[in-house]
Amino acid sequence: MKFDELGLSEDLLKAVKRSGFEEATPIQEATIPLVLLGKDVIGQAQTGTGKTAAFGLPILEHVDPKEHAIQAIIISPTRELAIQTQEELYRLGKDKRARVQVVYGGADIRRQIKLLKNPPQILVGTPGRLLDHINRKTVDLSKVKLLVLDEADEMLDMGFLDDIEKIISNVPGQRQTLLFSATMPKAILRIGEKFMTEPEIVKIKAKELTTDLVDQYFVKARDYEKFDIMTRILDVQAPELTIVFGR
Repeated sequence: MKFDELGLSEDLLKAVKRSGFEEATPIQEATIPLVLLGKDVIGQAQTGTGKTAAFGLPILEHVDPKEHAIQAIIISPTRELAIQTQEELYRLGKDKRARVQVVYGGADIRRQIKLLKNPPQILVGTPGRLLDHINRKTVDLSKVKLLVLDEADEMLDMGFLDDIEKIISNVPGQRQTLLFSATMPKAILRIGEKFMTEPEIVKIKAKELTTDLVDQYFVKARDYEKFDIMTRILDVQAPELTIVFGR
């Protein structure tokens, strides 16, 4: 299914097209219409399925950029995932002018507090640092209408259940809740029962991962050759989009 069949606004469709996407992945096709309708969703999806856009696009559709208050909160297990989520939502929400901020441990909390004085519409963060800001009263979650638990099974494995429950207790009861998890242990289903309202269940099979569409190869190179080889490959293949990871 194409993105323009999912009920998204022109601003978001422009952002999706600019990112080089036309066809929605299975998790996006199943989830986006449900979230746009205001339903709670439990999505069983692994990394590589396009789940960030699956919850990010409808969140961007729902938030009001003119309202200077946190309207959506996304809880991520690691700083790496939190940063990645913030960057993707920033890119997708550029035309909507929605502000997205990320908070995580190991970074200067004073700088985070300073930025939070001008509240973003969307806040992404790790459980510990989010709870730290709540305890310091440096975030106001009273206007939150969308809550996302991303990679919930990993957060449970890392022992964040108590922190998650404390964070949720500071979010209005009248809200939409989305939960994404690679596996569905009983503890995840209990979270759904406790904090969600008649959630829709979306399951994506492993064979539907977007990584199946990726060709992978490596090039052996000495350290001093790496940059020249990489630029030659980019010149020859001329990809529309490129991500370069470095140490």
